[in-house]
Amino acid sequence: MDIDYQKLRLDGIYQQSQKGDLMLRVKVPAGVLSSEQAEKICSISEQFSNQLLHLTCRGSIEFHWLQYRDVSQALAMLSAVGLTSRGACGGAVRGVSCSSSFSADFGIAQTLARKLHRHFAGNPHFEGLPKKFKIGVDAGYADARHLIQDIGLVYTKTVDAVHLYDVWCAGGLGREPQPAIVYEQAVPEHELIPLIEAVVRVYAQNTPPPKRLKFLLNQIGEAALREKVEAGRHHGTAPEPRATLDGPLTLPGDDPIEIPVFAGELKSADLQRLAGFAREYGNGYLALTADQNILLLLQKASDRLSLQKQLQTTGLLTDLPENRIRFRVCPGNHKCRMGLSPTRDVAMQICQALGDKQLTGTLAISGCSNACSQPQLATLGIITRKSIQQKDGTRTPLFDLFRQKDAGFGEVIRENLDIAGLLDAIVQESR
Repeated sequence: MDIDYQKLRLDGIYQQSQKGDLMLRVKVPAGVLSSEQAEKICSISEQFSNQLLHLTCRGSIEFHWLQYRDVSQALAMLSAVGLTSRGACGGAVRGVSCSSSFSADFGIAQTLARKLHRHFAGNPHFEGLPKKFKIGVDAGYADARHLIQDIGLVYTKTVDAVHLYDVWCAGGLGREPQPAIVYEQAVPEHELIPLIEAVVRVYAQNTPPPKRLKFLLNQIGEAALREKVEAGRHHGTAPEPRATLDGPLTLPGDDPIEIPVFAGELKSADLQRLAGFAREYGNGYLALTADQNILLLLQKASDRLSLQKQLQTTGLLTDLPENRIRFRVCPGNHKCRMGLSPTRDVAMQICQALGDKQLTGTLAISGCSNACSQPQLATLGIITRKSIQQKDGTRTPLFDLFRQKDAGFGEVIRENLDIAGLLDAIVQESR
């Protein structure tokens, strides 16, 4: 069977191996998942995948090792619970990410993220783009994720019942990392969709594939980009796509329990258990964090000890060494054709090398220069730059080590390290 893998990308599907194995990425609006949706994801994994899920740092979920014959049924099962993979890969508006810190203003930010998801996800007006277009919504400036978005929205305050956002534009990581610029400050929420539409259209009409918006900014300059965007900013909005199963959402509690997921890999059976706990204790919702963990929200604070005990009994909440470090890890060459290193193995080796030493902050490992795990935004970030073939036929990955010293991108502090050199450097940095 001849499969058009390029066409599949718009449905959130990448070719994982030459044998025809596929990866399917599911958009989860604002990273918030209902118990019903989580259970359906588990069913798909158990029927068509290897019963392992990968949580991304943008609040999405990936299935690996799918076969083409099962794709249609998997997509139908997702649609039945209001989920989609459309645009999760390829040249389209990707899943709208949202800070999962559950600060006091998270409810405002996630409501906007879900509104943007409904408007842009699967909307043909915003497909066929030169490359991916990423939108992120944050509840404040607690981290620097607004710097890596094509459009980064940061909630600042509410005035006369109107939510105001700072708008950042044309950021991105990958092989040529570039922080976003401030496009406009204190923009009322109702003006955001027309503004984002204008930016997307300017990007689509003026950028050669496969370039990101940051390329256009560098090519024509900030003044010309602003002129083009403003010219189309008030020309009305595109028709909304058909309605989805995505009603108003209120989240109980403000003191969640965080479930560590080592290297972003979660057994479907464990997600099934967490969905049950969310239904029993948290009004039926759980959240996927930007650090690839899961948050359970409590409806009643008095249930906290009971839930913690059950999580410990089932092995979902443990004090294992690998759970003491806040990792972000891409699939690496375990699952990704682009991967140059076994990222999960590297993460475990780091845990073993550190032993009882504490590492404050986050550590992110990327298996290639695409930087999907956002290593430039971690306290310590690792990028696998290349893989050298040895005389015996094995390959040795070489790593660059980054350190973030302020609210911007991390800087390279060590280059071309083999695994022994990388482990030694991380131990030194942890002192």
